[in-house]
Amino acid sequence: MKNVIHVKPQHMINAFLVFFVVHTTQIGVGIHGFQRIIYQEAKQDAWISVLVIGLASHVIAIIMIKTLEMYDSHDLYGINREVFGAWIGNFINVIYVFYCSVAFFSVLRNYIEVIQTWIFPLLSTWFISATLLLLVIYTFLGGLRVIVGVAFFSFVLSFWLIIFLVFPLQYSDPQSLFPILESEFIDILKGAKAMTFTIIGFEILYIIFPFVKEKKKIAKPVHYGLLVTTLMYLAVIIVSLTYFSGEQLSKTIWATLSLFSIVRFPFIERFEFLAICFWMMIILPNLCLYVWAAHRGLKGMINISAKKFIWVFSIIVLLLTISIKSRIQINAVNNIFAQVAFYVVFIYPLVLYVLALVKKKLTSQRRLT
Repeated sequence: MKNVIHVKPQHMINAFLVFFVVHTTQIGVGIHGFQRIIYQEAKQDAWISVLVIGLASHVIAIIMIKTLEMYDSHDLYGINREVFGAWIGNFINVIYVFYCSVAFFSVLRNYIEVIQTWIFPLLSTWFISATLLLLVIYTFLGGLRVIVGVAFFSFVLSFWLIIFLVFPLQYSDPQSLFPILESEFIDILKGAKAMTFTIIGFEILYIIFPFVKEKKKIAKPVHYGLLVTTLMYLAVIIVSLTYFSGEQLSKTIWATLSLFSIVRFPFIERFEFLAICFWMMIILPNLCLYVWAAHRGLKGMINISAKKFIWVFSIIVLLLTISIKSRIQINAVNNIFAQVAFYVVFIYPLVLYVLALVKKKLTSQRRLT
């Protein structure tokens, strides 16, 4: 079979580590302010929208795993070439490489904006971008196992942040969640779709699958990762709905950071500063996995080395981060990317699975005849 990826044992990862990969790619900059976007669509039923998109991600993950199991040692790029042929398959692969690159840029630029807005308003964009890109370059050149290791420590060392949601709970009003199901079901679905930018990341499963040792055991860690992410977003949206009034929530850009801003300790005045700085560890595996996925696709077409790719890629991203300055421009990129991401992550896997099934059946019939 063509496009089979032969991975050396020393480059492979255990199946249970996929839990950390899936979860860390989903928890990025989107969690800072997803509440406002969903509330504008679903109002106090926004928490139901979170459950809907969480359930949808589980369904899509099942479809992804079934598609990957059909081709065993292929990644998405190889499957595209098998299903659509070399020309169309590579064209789709170019689109997917571009998607991963824009995802990388979007996460990076949004995090830079948060740093400049909340902590260092006078710090130049190029300096923050260059610093973060150097971290990405160093991690990326270590290979997939290093990236997955960073994802593991990102989860272990940052999960404690969710505990501090208990502070705003003491000022919360549970009545804000009622009446339940007052919004139209179509509005709840719109709210779920609006959360696309926040929930994506698990599509990295398409690329990482050939590097997993126990492929038959991959389903559980994937679904556990999705479940923990959904529960985390559910906790954040419920606290936000009960802490803020509807008018406040619809105008608060970074609601999660605003929740952290009420946390007070005798030894630290501005806890949100600590949370934002710590968030660098959370987005680092996010960035590294997206750029790694982009390199995997490009390498299959032009055989570019990892070192040359990451330096060229980083220079281009650095120039782009400098060129996009205003909040309006960043929002425009986010909105366009979210629209594209919905089709890439939630629609394309269904289409690919159906076409792969049809091609498999047609191929088996030809062999019988």
